[in-house]
Amino acid sequence: MSEHLIGAVSAFWLGILTSISPCPMATNIAAISYVSRQISQRRVVFLAGLVYTFGRMILYAGLAVLLTTFLLSAPILSFFLQKYMNMVLGPTLIIVGLILLEWIRFGGPGGEIGDTAQRQAGSAGIWGAFSLGFVFALSFCPLSAALFFGSLLPLSVKCGSSVVIPAFYGLGTGLPVVLFAFLLSFGFQAVGNAFDKLSVLERWLRRLTGVVFILVGGYFSLIYIFHLSL
Repeated sequence: MSEHLIGAVSAFWLGILTSISPCPMATNIAAISYVSRQISQRRVVFLAGLVYTFGRMILYAGLAVLLTTFLLSAPILSFFLQKYMNMVLGPTLIIVGLILLEWIRFGGPGGEIGDTAQRQAGSAGIWGAFSLGFVFALSFCPLSAALFFGSLLPLSVKCGSSVVIPAFYGLGTGLPVVLFAFLLSFGFQAVGNAFDKLSVLERWLRRLTGVVFILVGGYFSLIYIFHLSL
């Protein structure tokens, strides 16, 4: 399996994990719920959910493309990353893994939805859903920020991909939201049940990913920092 394929699959998984984290997931459901109250037809509710998802995907992928392109195009940074990327990646993965396991915590809530933005999006209908998704994707929670800045960007730089890897990440962030948009178009009780089950699943997936990150980060640290042969 090639490095780029592994990178694309990893970015896709990071996107899913970002989207089903408690703060972004609650934000997504609240935003789509508000927009759906302005629309009576189920089919249009689902379409609004897709458009909202597309707005989030565009922001995540676009931001990652811009940052990765800058890192790869700046001569000094590019030389530094090419020479020391593997050394930096090990400790970075360990720190992100500790955050995923909640051994490192950050105070303060993230990703709160503004009432004014919701009212404007609701009155604008489907296109308001796009702008809502685009704007709220900027509201990084500590966990989603750690996954985006601490994992996705180093992964994109390591694979030398400023477009494909971020695009797969954006796609991953959209899939769970599409699911909830579909459930919202058929009833809020189904959304509540799915939210409860997904919250439990998210905790276990997050912990598993955290353990994997720590193990991989430890391996990279031993190989590239301490120069141990395993």
